[in-house]
Amino acid sequence: MTDKHENDVLDDVIEEVQDVVSDFLNREAAPGILLMGATLLALIIANSPLNFMYDQLISMPVQISAGSWAIDKPLLLWINDGLMAIFFFHVGLELKREVCEGELANPKDIILPAAGAIGGMALPALIYVGINYDNPVAIAGWAIPAATDIAFALGILALLGSRVPTSLKVFLVTLAIIDDIGAIVIIALFYTENITTGALAIAAGCLLLLWQMNKRNVVDIPAYVLVGIVLWVAMLKSGVHATLAGVVLAAFIPMRDQKDESYSPVTRLEHGLNGSVSFAILPLFAFANAGISFGNISPEGIFHPVTFGIFLGLVIGKQIGVFGFCYLMVKLNLAKLPDDLNFKHIYGCALLCGVGFTMSLFIGGLAFAQTGINQIFDERVGILAGSLVSALLGYIVLRLVSETPNGDNTNVASNASKLTGNTVK
Repeated sequence: MTDKHENDVLDDVIEEVQDVVSDFLNREAAPGILLMGATLLALIIANSPLNFMYDQLISMPVQISAGSWAIDKPLLLWINDGLMAIFFFHVGLELKREVCEGELANPKDIILPAAGAIGGMALPALIYVGINYDNPVAIAGWAIPAATDIAFALGILALLGSRVPTSLKVFLVTLAIIDDIGAIVIIALFYTENITTGALAIAAGCLLLLWQMNKRNVVDIPAYVLVGIVLWVAMLKSGVHATLAGVVLAAFIPMRDQKDESYSPVTRLEHGLNGSVSFAILPLFAFANAGISFGNISPEGIFHPVTFGIFLGLVIGKQIGVFGFCYLMVKLNLAKLPDDLNFKHIYGCALLCGVGFTMSLFIGGLAFAQTGINQIFDERVGILAGSLVSALLGYIVLRLVSETPNGDNTNVASNASKLTGNTVK
């Protein structure tokens, strides 16, 4: 009888824990909170007696080989080149869905967020270049403050619940999608070098095969995954950044099955990857890249033009660029604000766009990992500081300008959950 009672108690505890975990994972803010937790964990370990274990973990060699062919990289680069390719594949699927059937399908609806995205990329880059123009090594990081971390920004916005108008969340999602397009173009044009023509030819063959598969209405997802793996390896060996393989592959996935319009391979893949991207890939990336040892940072490094340029780009450049370009579009009658928004909301959102975090860390790794120079600066300090200040300022401003929550927030939250894939309770 006692054993049965103990088993019942244990089952109740397990069920309660499962309910708590499920409730957390289904909340909009969960991805952002998890990213913050992964970052804090990395910082704590990197500044503790266990820091050597952290360094050993991310530098641990991982090799895949077949005969004389091999890919041999440390774990950090498998995360940055491999797992992030899946992230960019997910981004590419979102872009295709939005362009074909979503918020980007109507050109009139994207003028305002597109203007904000362009301003939010241009102004931070100009501020950074203005501070580092005379340093040929530092200038490579010009694109770092131009990025926005959509998962983190939406997570912060979700903390405000129904205080935030629906259209502001749609505005941020659309702006972030366009910002992602800009980041993809920047990586392709400015962070690709040492091209290997043989591997590039194989990648071109994969593109031709994918085009034929799409044209012939092939909707078998494993077939696309197989070609995508070959494409990723070819691009990795070619010198073109391997993460771009994910975006290219997504472009060829059929939006709809021509024989059954109710079936969408893009939507199925996107929804299937939502949880993995939000709760595994991005937190792992943050953990592997955010482990800064503050004991190794000198005052000179903190106030280095690279650190300073990134910080000012994210905190000042983003808010001026996003808000300024949107304000200009409205005043020139080229776009109009949604009925439930005012410029105070746009300004608060512009501040949140300064949360560069994972995307800025990713571009920072591309910009400075291959310099081969013993740097006195760590670009991650500027990224984390700028993202933190932008997050706090954005949250405070939006909380002050938003009304007291009222009514059901399910419809409000559903728009922002498109990119995170979370069910809103």
